[in-house]
Amino acid sequence: MLLKPLKTALTQGFMRCHDCGCLIKSKTETLCPVCGHPVSARKPHSIQRTVALIISALCLYVPANIFPIMSVTQLGIAETHTIVGGIATLIQSDMIPIALLVLVASILVPLMKLLGLTMLLLCVHYRWQVNARLFTQLYRIIAFVGRWSMLDIFMISILVALVDLGGVAQVIAGSAATAFAGVVVLTMFAAKSFDPRLLWDHQISNE
Repeated sequence: MLLKPLKTALTQGFMRCHDCGCLIKSKTETLCPVCGHPVSARKPHSIQRTVALIISALCLYVPANIFPIMSVTQLGIAETHTIVGGIATLIQSDMIPIALLVLVASILVPLMKLLGLTMLLLCVHYRWQVNARLFTQLYRIIAFVGRWSMLDIFMISILVALVDLGGVAQVIAGSAATAFAGVVVLTMFAAKSFDPRLLWDHQISNE
């Protein structure tokens, strides 16, 4: 059975504007007739930018989970909490649903995003023959759920604003909060910079 490249918009001579989504019949770089934005077959330097953002996010992921994410002061006694320590405290306080929510949003989602984007990059770089449709759906899930990792930052921001009773009680954001926010933002940019159409470029059809 003869194997041949899959038919895609690019192989048919079409390009899509990254800005407005207009489909253009052309094989060379040009300007979009609708919005005037420069149009190219694929996002320029997509792989390089995504790799750089993922490496930066990985560098921040370790301190985000090691250093204290917030410091709680009650009656002059300060107590620091890491993300994992905060989850353990919630479990000990019988707040298991909230603990699970923080676990998923603050640890599992960023880690799964980093691993998922790394796997997509490996598929493109090594031209693995995979189910491109399934991997494209995986990319869409990664791009969608990433924003929910900001749950911890939102919670800390609310606590810092509301719990400020001077020497009685106070909540201060820790150094890990900045690192964690950096991880979330960088992974969101990484998902944005990755071009999922690269997954289809080297797939082979057995029809």
